[in-house]
Amino acid sequence: MTSDRSHGPDGHRAGPLILTEDAELLDDLLRLCAAAGAEPEVHHAVPERKGSWEDAPMVLVGDDAAARCRGATRRRGVMLVGKDQDDPEVWRRAVEIGAECVLRLPDAENWLVDRIADAAEGVGRPALTVGVIGGRGGAGASTLACALAVTAAREGRRTMLVDGDPLGGGLDVLLGGEQTEGRRWPDFAASKGRVAGGALEESLPLLHQLRVLSWDRGDSVVVRPEAMRSVLAAARRRGGVVVVDLPRRVDEAMAEALAQVDVGLLMVPAELRAVAAAGRVASAVGMVLHDLRAVVRGPYAAGLDGQWIADALRLPLAGELPLEPGLSEAMENGAPPGARVRGPLAAFCTAFWERAFAADGSVPA
Repeated sequence: MTSDRSHGPDGHRAGPLILTEDAELLDDLLRLCAAAGAEPEVHHAVPERKGSWEDAPMVLVGDDAAARCRGATRRRGVMLVGKDQDDPEVWRRAVEIGAECVLRLPDAENWLVDRIADAAEGVGRPALTVGVIGGRGGAGASTLACALAVTAAREGRRTMLVDGDPLGGGLDVLLGGEQTEGRRWPDFAASKGRVAGGALEESLPLLHQLRVLSWDRGDSVVVRPEAMRSVLAAARRRGGVVVVDLPRRVDEAMAEALAQVDVGLLMVPAELRAVAAAGRVASAVGMVLHDLRAVVRGPYAAGLDGQWIADALRLPLAGELPLEPGLSEAMENGAPPGARVRGPLAAFCTAFWERAFAADGSVPA
């Protein structure tokens, strides 16, 4: 629904092109553009200036202007908008101008606001989103989540790390950035409706070339399911990579997060009790997330190996992760997980991203 050219001549995001002489309809459309954070270009008919029609991210044609748009270059993202709910000729006019859909206000207002905001943000391919879950407490899921994000950012990909576990202590602490300015979850916990992807990204702390949404050190805050849905949807719209550190308990907010995860990684220490605990987590998570894979962390208890553990959990094996000597000391000295390029943690993450991008058929920026 968007064109390849999404910036205006002043460098700002271009808004939709509105074509109408209906003052009441124009007031409604301007109000919806304001709600979406977009600045439209308004004309009575197809603009004479070359490129205005072709390059606008979307075109909103009022019912009154449809006849004046006949013969215009066919393109994607044209919508015929009106307020008459009982007009039998509306579909004929839509076909004549090549409109993708017919919208009637006020019924379609919420949907249209989202589409205008998408167009203004230049939405493209959504981010490849990976969720990391511990098979038991202390499994190392947060460390792996941070390492995946650090590795992706080091490779030049747009990366956002989301801390979905309110009891985890804060991923900004694990990355050494608890004093870095920026918004935390309490600022978004009660969000309703759409969150702008660009505004979200710019508001978060920037640590090790990636954006981090973590918790503060205040009282525990409950994130509403709709807030989790809105925030993750905004993060995904920016493209690249989103890594989510998830709690083991599947509540409504976590279910919303799992619904937006492409691949889940279940971190399992190689010991029998951990495998038993991970089985219960996998059963609950698997009810929402269908692509869940096991990551087995050494050292191994006697008689166990990675494939045996994955088979016991009835999950595909994403890989085995040996202990990394000196990791704790390096983190205490300010180095984030995955910073040691030749270490086993970074090697695992690099290999994982290579396989994930190959399977996804994309190379996110």
